[in-house]
Amino acid sequence: MKTHTGSCHCGAVTYEFDAELKEAITCNCSHCHRKGLVLAFIPNENFRLLSGADAQTEYLFNKKTIRHLFCLTCGLQSYAEGIAFPQIAINLRCVEGVEIEKLAVTPYNGKDL
Repeated sequence: MKTHTGSCHCGAVTYEFDAELKEAITCNCSHCHRKGLVLAFIPNENFRLLSGADAQTEYLFNKKTIRHLFCLTCGLQSYAEGIAFPQIAINLRCVEGVEIEKLAVTPYNGKDL
């Protein structure tokens, strides 16, 4: 398994995670669609927050099953934490060296849930 690093735009929030990135999802819910998120879900135990725990705020909406975390300085959501499920949703646009066009990207219909 490969270790990847990611961050928010200003670098206040940094993290690393272990995964073989071969696929991703794009969700059409009102939140993901407007932000253009491309997501990979990984188990909680494969994620390590390196900095910025105190540099974030959270946003909950709809069924409140995901903690959408945003940097207080730059406003970027580089990852989110599942509440109803033990996974981290990584915004692949914030991960170094990921070529999204080389991943199998599957649309997810979050709008109608």
